[in-house]
Amino acid sequence: MTATIEAPPPESVSAPNAGSTPYSHRQIMVIMSGLMLGVLLAALDQTIVSTALTRISQDFHRPDLYSWVVTSYLLTSTASTPLYGKLGDLYGRKTIFQIAVVIFLLGSALAGLSQSMLQLIVFRGVQGVGAGGLISLALAIIGDIIAPRQRGRYQGYFGAVFGAASILGPLIGGFLVDQASWRWVFYVNIPLGVFTLIVIQRVLTITYAHRTVRLDVFGALLLVSGVSLFLIAVQDAGQQARITETIWILAGIGLALIVGFLGWERRAAEPILPLRLFGNAVFRVTSALSLVTGAVMFGAVIFLPQYLQLARGISPTLSGLRLLPLLAGMIVTTIGAGRLVTKLGRYKIFIVVGTGVMTVGIALLALIRLDTNGWVLSAMLFVVGAGLGLFIQNTVLATQNGVGIADLGTATSAVMFLRTLGGAVGASSLGAIIIAYQRSHLVGDIEHYGPHDGPLQTFVHGMDRAYLWAVPVGLTAFALSFFLREQRLRTTAATSARTATVETPE
Repeated sequence: MTATIEAPPPESVSAPNAGSTPYSHRQIMVIMSGLMLGVLLAALDQTIVSTALTRISQDFHRPDLYSWVVTSYLLTSTASTPLYGKLGDLYGRKTIFQIAVVIFLLGSALAGLSQSMLQLIVFRGVQGVGAGGLISLALAIIGDIIAPRQRGRYQGYFGAVFGAASILGPLIGGFLVDQASWRWVFYVNIPLGVFTLIVIQRVLTITYAHRTVRLDVFGALLLVSGVSLFLIAVQDAGQQARITETIWILAGIGLALIVGFLGWERRAAEPILPLRLFGNAVFRVTSALSLVTGAVMFGAVIFLPQYLQLARGISPTLSGLRLLPLLAGMIVTTIGAGRLVTKLGRYKIFIVVGTGVMTVGIALLALIRLDTNGWVLSAMLFVVGAGLGLFIQNTVLATQNGVGIADLGTATSAVMFLRTLGGAVGASSLGAIIIAYQRSHLVGDIEHYGPHDGPLQTFVHGMDRAYLWAVPVGLTAFALSFFLREQRLRTTAATSARTATVETPE
């Protein structure tokens, strides 16, 4: 099923205008401010709601639907990410990015106005549909306006923003819940989103050639349905720590639809995910790296606030502050590595070292105890953050530099999609390990440590066990990084009609 449409100026077949004027460093930074706000919105809403969930479930008297407030956002944002990549290639990334912002703001406003838990879950899904395009399209737009050789120093800022959102989300969410209302967790997005729209509209100008395109509607339905059912099964299995018949059925149908999607893409006129991309040696490795590292990085971060709040008795706001060393590690290495990539023209070494350092950090987290010294924990978190900062943005850079111009947005969205998918599977799998350990050791730990410390010790020991399982996954990413083929970074941003080079600031 396809739909033939005369597209507005699309972005996939453009060529630079030889007489055009490049963006200056100042212009790029203004554009970056709008794009980074979009990234901040999407990344922040992955975590900001976590500290408000208890209050929300109490107000609506539906604790049984607690987890679905997060799951609905995760499902729609993950499933829609590849669609945005293709739509951006076909219709223009500026236009599609603005549409994504509007959808996200609509979902935010409706979520804040929700009068029931079911309404909130639906509107969080709407938010997720918008969020699916914010991060991937922002990175693809950077690919349009900045040459790969110069891109590292700018993409480093995106890594810092993403890391900051992961840490600041629980902190801001806790503050808003304590000082105002949980509804402001969603309302706070509106002024930021409006500002993002204004900046992008005023400063981003990208001109592209005209073409007739076909929308792969059936492929989109197969992809969204398959990924959604599979993620529902994974989330359910993670919460129950056992695989029920229902979970097997959902996972089976989901995987069957995904296989059907791959088969359909072989003959679609405008495939959402062109399978020929996997014939590209760079894309094959960066895709695998994104899937594997997503499982480790999301799994590593998601349990730390629980440890700090449950085991150490720290408030949600303070637990966010205790995670700042992880953010510091990401900022230092993301920005530093980005500048070195621009200077040296090499990126593979940072991906290799980054996956190795991340794996060492995960191994260190497996040593956490109930009474671990705060400074020691901070050092562990810094190591994990330093590893993440070295490779996250450079994996995207390698992908964009290694694929054809027409596939820039599709390839960027694909690696972001696989990273998020890996994160969902990893977080659920590691969560299942913790739950299984608690069920089998709780009675013994209560007898050994007492009724108060026993459950806390069980949780911490289960978390340590989960981190130990994550170490071989991290080692797999480290091994994969050696297979990445390093290509010379292009010195032109070939998809932009304005940009052939980037002016270096004096």
